[in-house]
Amino acid sequence: MKDQKTVIIESALDISEKTGSNCVYLFLNTSRVCRWFLKSGLHTNDHIIIVIPDTLNIKDAELKKAGVSAIRSWSGNQTRFSQIKYAFFHGVMQGLIKPDSRVVCVLGPWGKGHLDTITVHDLALSWSEEFPFDPRLLISKKALNAVMAVVDIALDIGALGREGKSIGTTFIIGDTEEVLTLSHQAVFNPFKGYPKKERIITRSEVVESIKEFAHLDGAIIITDNGTIEAAGRHLDAAGVVTRQLRGLGSRHRAAAGMTRKTEAVAVVVSESTGRVTIFDNGRIISSLEPVISRRIV
Repeated sequence: MKDQKTVIIESALDISEKTGSNCVYLFLNTSRVCRWFLKSGLHTNDHIIIVIPDTLNIKDAELKKAGVSAIRSWSGNQTRFSQIKYAFFHGVMQGLIKPDSRVVCVLGPWGKGHLDTITVHDLALSWSEEFPFDPRLLISKKALNAVMAVVDIALDIGALGREGKSIGTTFIIGDTEEVLTLSHQAVFNPFKGYPKKERIITRSEVVESIKEFAHLDGAIIITDNGTIEAAGRHLDAAGVVTRQLRGLGSRHRAAAGMTRKTEAVAVVVSESTGRVTIFDNGRIISSLEPVISRRIV
């Protein structure tokens, strides 16, 4: 008798074929289940793309040897729908799928080894103002890699806050010269005077500094290549008020306004919900929902 994981994956492949889907996203949360998959024989199906936490102890060489396409995703806890949207962003960015692809997803609870859910998503049709996902403009921007790095940091802040307390903050990425023109320093800039190489957001010590200063009033300004220019920056661009932004506060409207006036992308963490919202051209292009389980709201 086949185990449940095998039955579900084979069923997903059958659904994929019958729906004309481009691929199957298989979300594997633990090293144990990932190695099970690599030995199962199912890994030889090139229709499957695995999605694994970026902290998983599986080497890229091991995946390459097995001939498996993989997306390394943020390692924190997200709702299932948020996991899917986030993996779609990475898939589009890596050229594994297109913004209008049809994808079958197989997943289970975060951090667990079993699979229990199959969903089908037509990226050209499945999204609405309530569930936005539109990476088409974003993937053409020079700041794309910086944006995705910021989203990882924002998800950590949204899920965990800082020292057990909830934090809301705004990141503005790209078109830095124009952004600085349309903003002013609200508090002392803690990044001023440091060499560029010490302000790159992919450095672990810089990530910790960002989390430490995220509580400051104002936005964190980041260049296309991921260099932090300032924190505690007040955005002077007029806020946006649209039906899509209904129910969101001044932080979100100001971020949307800045992306309408400039070529920048904004990433906003909600203090009340932890939700991470991505803005481009004055619109929400996606929202991601970390599961808050270890912070005091």
